[in-house]
Amino acid sequence: MRGTTFILIFAALLLGAWGAPAHAGDLYIACSAGVTLTLADVRDVFLGEKQFAGPVKLQPVDNNAEQAEFLARVLKMDWTKYTTTWSKKSFRDGATPPSTKSGDAEIIEYLKHTPGGCGYLGSAPPAGLTLVGKF
Repeated sequence: MRGTTFILIFAALLLGAWGAPAHAGDLYIACSAGVTLTLADVRDVFLGEKQFAGPVKLQPVDNNAEQAEFLARVLKMDWTKYTTTWSKKSFRDGATPPSTKSGDAEIIEYLKHTPGGCGYLGSAPPAGLTLVGKF
């Protein structure tokens, strides 16, 4: 009986530690230098509804490492709904969905070298990029 009690307590502690929700970090929305957006614009940019910031054509890019978090927190949708939305938009309007990069390093390079580039990062953007805000 004593061994069974120990196993049950150990299992409960282990499951409690593993079952605890992970704290999600901040998501930073950044754009190439000179692009001015508000946090309210971000949803429209990534759903293809806002294509220009002044005279600059916007070039949004998805961050594969942070995409699930971005979709849930910012766009309030899951991956299936996001891809379905873009499939319909592509068919109906001929619009092209955002390209995808593997993580923060690729997003930063894209934003540094792409006029109108906008993306999201799991860490604060470096100097030289425009910080739109964080979620």
